Amino acid sequence: MNIENQVLGLIRLSGYLKEFLSKKSEDYNENDADFELLLKKSEIENPWFTDENQKFALQQWADLLTEDHIKNWLKEYSISKTSKRVGLILAGNIPLVGLHDVISVVLSNHIPVIKLSSKDRYMIPFLLKKWNEFSEGNVSFEFVEKLENFDAVIATGSNNTARYLEYYFKDRLNIIRKNRTSIAVLKGDETDEELQLLAKDIFQYFGLGCRNVTRLFIPQDFVIDRLFENFLNFQDVINHNKYANNYDYNRAVYLLNQEKFWDNNFVMLKEDDKLFSPLSVINFSRYSSLDDVKNFIAENEESIQCVVAKDELGLDSVQLGEAQNPSLDTYADNVDTMKFLEVI
Repeated sequence: MNIENQVLGLIRLSGYLKEFLSKKSEDYNENDADFELLLKKSEIENPWFTDENQKFALQQWADLLTEDHIKNWLKEYSISKTSKRVGLILAGNIPLVGLHDVISVVLSNHIPVIKLSSKDRYMIPFLLKKWNEFSEGNVSFEFVEKLENFDAVIATGSNNTARYLEYYFKDRLNIIRKNRTSIAVLKGDETDEELQLLAKDIFQYFGLGCRNVTRLFIPQDFVIDRLFENFLNFQDVINHNKYANNYDYNRAVYLLNQEKFWDNNFVMLKEDDKLFSPLSVINFSRYSSLDDVKNFIAENEESIQCVVAKDELGLDSVQLGEAQNPSLDTYADNVDTMKFLEVI
């Protein structure tokens, strides 16, 4: 059965990635050098895709694609007996963000018809080719410039783009994803180590992912300086030209408008109720009652990807530092892609 070869291929792909990531450049063989060259090509085309961030994403996938993880994920679903063509319009805000959709479609016994993001054109084709090799040719996929001849579609875009996608695909089975972001709720007794983990949730991928925290809730008596002190591990983000441009622009706007903000020369904190914040800015508010936080989450549920908090706060949350480590059964926009693929 194809699924068995496909799963075996993913396990082999995981091993291949782990081996590559464990090597130093001086130990690369010819294939490793080609892989590294592809990473450099991606970074040249999209400077947000630094070598570090691409390898972080590859490591996440290498850790996820183990036999136990894959089988525990798939056991909750039935595999379609009829193969359909599923159009995929992939995002490119962070490296490999569309790979989960591709894997889900293939393991559901369907054929992904893939429109790549112009920001992420190299890594997914490379990994799919490797997966197919490791699966003895049992992985079918197509790359297209325009979606045609498909039975269902999964598309990711901005809120503005989503309106057009919903109209364009209104006669097809679809999942249309919109803008989302993530929030963190601090109890107030977090250690320095826990706040440093929160910094990972904020700054990984420069804050460009939907699982990056852009909005903080802190207790009334929480000292802001504690955040800045524990964000220092990420101070090098300001050396990235595109991030620095965003920081300089937003800081200038706040100064011109005489708005109050806190600044540590690489990120700004602004007391603001808005869920979304500009890049290089974290919105925060102080809460006196956890019920206020819960109400905010309920009111903004369709725009929140995940909540980061300690378990004792009693929220449906992920641990500090774990926002960028989703499991295979964690779905974008909290819509179960595999359930959708069961019934198309």
